[in-house]
Amino acid sequence: MLNKERLYWSLQIGGWTFYALVQLVFSFLAANIQGLSKQRILFLLLEAFLCLLVTHGYRIVMNRWKWLSLGLQRVIPRVFVSMFCLGVIIYFLRIPISYPLGLFVRSAFNATKIINGVLFYSIIFFIWTVMYFIYNYFERYNTSLKLEASIKEIELNNLKSQLNPHFIFNALNSIRALVDENPSKSKQAINQLSNILRNSLTTTKRGLTSFNDELKVVEDYLGLESIRFEERLKIKYDIDPESSQFLVPPLMIQTLVENGIKHGISKLTEGGVIELTTKVEHDYLKIQIRNSGHYHFKNAPKKKEIGLGLENTKQRLKLIYENDASFRILNENNTFVLTEILIPHLY
Repeated sequence: MLNKERLYWSLQIGGWTFYALVQLVFSFLAANIQGLSKQRILFLLLEAFLCLLVTHGYRIVMNRWKWLSLGLQRVIPRVFVSMFCLGVIIYFLRIPISYPLGLFVRSAFNATKIINGVLFYSIIFFIWTVMYFIYNYFERYNTSLKLEASIKEIELNNLKSQLNPHFIFNALNSIRALVDENPSKSKQAINQLSNILRNSLTTTKRGLTSFNDELKVVEDYLGLESIRFEERLKIKYDIDPESSQFLVPPLMIQTLVENGIKHGISKLTEGGVIELTTKVEHDYLKIQIRNSGHYHFKNAPKKKEIGLGLENTKQRLKLIYENDASFRILNENNTFVLTEILIPHLY
C-alpha cells in the first residue's frame, strides 16, 4: 500500500506530466503542418517541471502555516491571493527558460498578454489547490472513521486491562477500610473512582481530551492506588505548565501509569516510585513515566498482558498523529523503567 508521501509524488508527477502532454497536443494542433520544434517541446516539458516545483513549495508553505486546519473564511482569501502570486511567478519564470531556447518574444510581455497569462496559470494552480484540499479532506475523514472504529475496539481492551475487576475490587476494599477510620478520605476515594469510571465509559465519544483532564484521571487513579499500597508507593509529578495547551488520547497516560504499577511496583516487596514528567519543546509535548522495576523485553511471563496496553497506545498514536508522534519504553540503570511519548501540538 502506498504511503501518503509516495502517493503525493505519484499524483504530482502524473498530474504535471498529463498537463505537459495536453500542452503538447494543443501546441501541435496549433502548429498545423509546420509541426513542433524540439525547442518548443523542451520548453513545455520544462514549464511543467517548473510548475511541479512551485506547487511543491506551495504545499510546504500551506503545511507549515497549517492552512488545512483553517476554516473556509480564513483559507479562501489566502488561496486566491496565493493563486495570483503563483500565476505571476510562473509567467515571469518562463523568461529564463524561453530565452536560451530561442523562444523568447518581447511582444509576449505586453500588459494584455501578461494579464491573460497570469490568469491562465492562476486557474491551473487553483484547480491543483482544490484537488489537494479535496484529497486531504477525504484522507482526514477516512482517518477519523478509522479512529472512531479503533477507539471502540480499544475501549474494550482498556476496560479489560485498566479497569478490570481486580482493580475495582481492590479500590472498593480500600474504600471500605477507610469508611470507619477516615470517612472524609473514603468520600474522596469514592469520588476518585467515580471520575475514573466516568472517563472510561466516555472514551468512545472523544477522540482527544485536554491534557489537564487526562492528568486529573491519573491523579485520581494514583490516589486510589496510594490507599492500597500506602507507604510502598511514592508519587512524583513534574508537569510543564504549557502542557495544558495540548490534546492527548483519553486514558492513554493512565494506561501507562497503571502498567508501571501493575508490572513494576506491585512486584517489588519494598514498593517503589512512580514519576510523571512532562516538558514542552519545539511545539511537542514529551510525556515521561518512570517506575521502579525492570521491563523484560523477551520471554516475559506476562508479555501478552503487558503488550496489550502498549500496543493499543502505539496504535492510537499512529492513527491520530501518523508519523509525528513517537513511543518508546526502556530500562534505566536496571532500577527504573522509562516510558516516553512525544506528541505534536494539534491546531
